Amino acid sequence: MKVSTAGTPSRHLQAGPFGGPITVKHRIGRIQEDSVAITVQPITPDFAAEVGDVVLGQPLAADDLAAVRAAFTKYAVLVFPDQEFTDESQLDFARNFGPLETTVFKARKDHKLRLHENMADVGNLDAENRILETNDRQRLYNLGNRLWHTDSSFKRLPAYCSMLHARSIPPIGGQTEFADMRAAYDALPEATKRRIAGLVAEHSIMTSRAKLGFADFDETEREEFKPVPQVLVRRLQDSGRMSLYIASHAGAIRGMADAEARQLLDELTAHATQRQFVYSHRWRVRDLVIWDDRCTMHRGMEFDDQRWARDMRRATVSDVAPTCEQMGLAVAAE
Repeated sequence: MKVSTAGTPSRHLQAGPFGGPITVKHRIGRIQEDSVAITVQPITPDFAAEVGDVVLGQPLAADDLAAVRAAFTKYAVLVFPDQEFTDESQLDFARNFGPLETTVFKARKDHKLRLHENMADVGNLDAENRILETNDRQRLYNLGNRLWHTDSSFKRLPAYCSMLHARSIPPIGGQTEFADMRAAYDALPEATKRRIAGLVAEHSIMTSRAKLGFADFDETEREEFKPVPQVLVRRLQDSGRMSLYIASHAGAIRGMADAEARQLLDELTAHATQRQFVYSHRWRVRDLVIWDDRCTMHRGMEFDDQRWARDMRRATVSDVAPTCEQMGLAVAAE
């Protein structure tokens, strides 16, 4: 495999929360094997990149997969335009990164799944592909995706990465914003880094939904979604970088008064979602976006979900171990 470097283009991007177009100058990394090349186009120097010259709906060569994973480690968010998938081929691609999660809707016995149980349905369609009504439970539940979060931090074994494919999108609105929690951690004052080192928060999806007034959980769900411990700061095993690990799912912090914990989490979230840490993705049909749940937060932006259909299908891959175990903390379940 050869590694070569292309020219140094300038690129204008609609950057959403950055307040308008920005120009990013960089060198495009090109990883070549014979006549086949995967092109990685950074969106910012260290966070988010577009990837071209690769077809993900068919088996990848080992070198191509290695190139994708290397780019993923560096940029944390990868955008693959114009990717054709069936549900099964999307799941097959995701399996290259690890074991697949099961959708949280599987816990609700009276919920009729529209998609495969390993596919998270984050659009606004019911099992018959009709737009969900205003007061539909699934719609109200999914409104929680508009809060800053990272997928599955409410599971003891949280997510490693998520892969969202756009099958249909609204003509306006519905962007997804991503925040770089590595850069946010690096920018913290040293006193704050010392204060939060070793802290453990309790995460539950019931915590995030309660912020929107949603509490429609049955007994099976309440048992499954009991709060789980997650570190507030973690070291990434592949890159070695430190990262904040917070989400709207986080509530209490062990050993801290509730009011102090809420204030700290709010302050960290406000810090981490400043515009210099955020990339806003405007979707195109057939975009696949992959993000690293260990070191990013994201949120879906508002659109007219009673008028426009949005069919978005996500495969989510589990992390290798609970965050406390990864950081060498012996934390008892409570």
